Amino acid sequence: MQIQENISLKQLNTFGIEAKARRFAVFSDTDELEELLATEAGQPTLILGGGSNILLTKDVDGLVLKNEIKGIEELHEDADYVYVKAGAGENWHEFVQYCLKRNWAGLENLSLIPGLVGASPMQNIGAYGVEIAELFWGLEAFHLQEKKVLTFSLSDCEFGYRESVFKRKYKGQFVILNVTYRLRKKPVFHTGYGAIQQELEKMGVKDLSIQAISQAVINIRSSKLPDPKVTGNAGSFFKNPEIQPLQYDLLKEKFPEAIAYSLVNGNYKLAAGWLIEQCGWKGFREGDAGVHPKQALVLVNYGHASGRDIYDLSEKILLSVKEKFDVELEREVNIL
Repeated sequence: MQIQENISLKQLNTFGIEAKARRFAVFSDTDELEELLATEAGQPTLILGGGSNILLTKDVDGLVLKNEIKGIEELHEDADYVYVKAGAGENWHEFVQYCLKRNWAGLENLSLIPGLVGASPMQNIGAYGVEIAELFWGLEAFHLQEKKVLTFSLSDCEFGYRESVFKRKYKGQFVILNVTYRLRKKPVFHTGYGAIQQELEKMGVKDLSIQAISQAVINIRSSKLPDPKVTGNAGSFFKNPEIQPLQYDLLKEKFPEAIAYSLVNGNYKLAAGWLIEQCGWKGFREGDAGVHPKQALVLVNYGHASGRDIYDLSEKILLSVKEKFDVELEREVNIL
């Protein structure tokens, strides 16, 4: 366990933003975490996972701790489910593939999402009609002030659309240590969202399987989204906004072609990418900050953009969508 000083975080955030940590260390278990916190008592602390959902707009004047808790364990099983615990520092996509190889179903639609396991419940990650909340069983998290490990159930996490207690009520208070998922022995296929069905047909798939769905998702994501190793980005930068029926009626009257999905609560979810594209931002570039030419939800760093450059661009997008559609977008990415 070694504490380093003035360390660049450029390789530790998928935007590839140059920012420095005044103090930096990694931990691979709870004991190391406790020891580091005791050594650096009183320091402002940032816990870093895969760096795939953060935008650094400044240097970190404090302690940055990188979560590298590893390990995958099959806890138990019953007639229908397998309960699998993974360390928060495990790579998410590699964990998904680990489960698929064992025919544990449920995670296939969440293939190729960047980041680590610990982030999955934090923001209730989701894609192609599936959210973590549907597969989540429990987690253990370390309380930074009370210095103890607490267990969270599904209801404790208060999952919402890209939301949990860890993003709002308990923001900055816990370090997620491990997550347990309840995965199906008999798959329930989700192929109706996005272009999955078309991609499966293009692949010539005759016998549907979780592995085939995973590959279809990988193909779609690879064709539409930039690889962070090549072009800095954090995936979808904005959430799809939810609006009430009256606002929806007014919007559809003015913009009949607006893309929206009805929700069980009676509200409507709008496609943020469509809203942004209609404002003329798709493919926009100013310096090295830009909007991806294939997906307007994704902001990109073409090489030397600062976090402030990306943030300022996002602010312009928010204002233009509000002005044109009277709809307020919300950033999905955490801003530091």
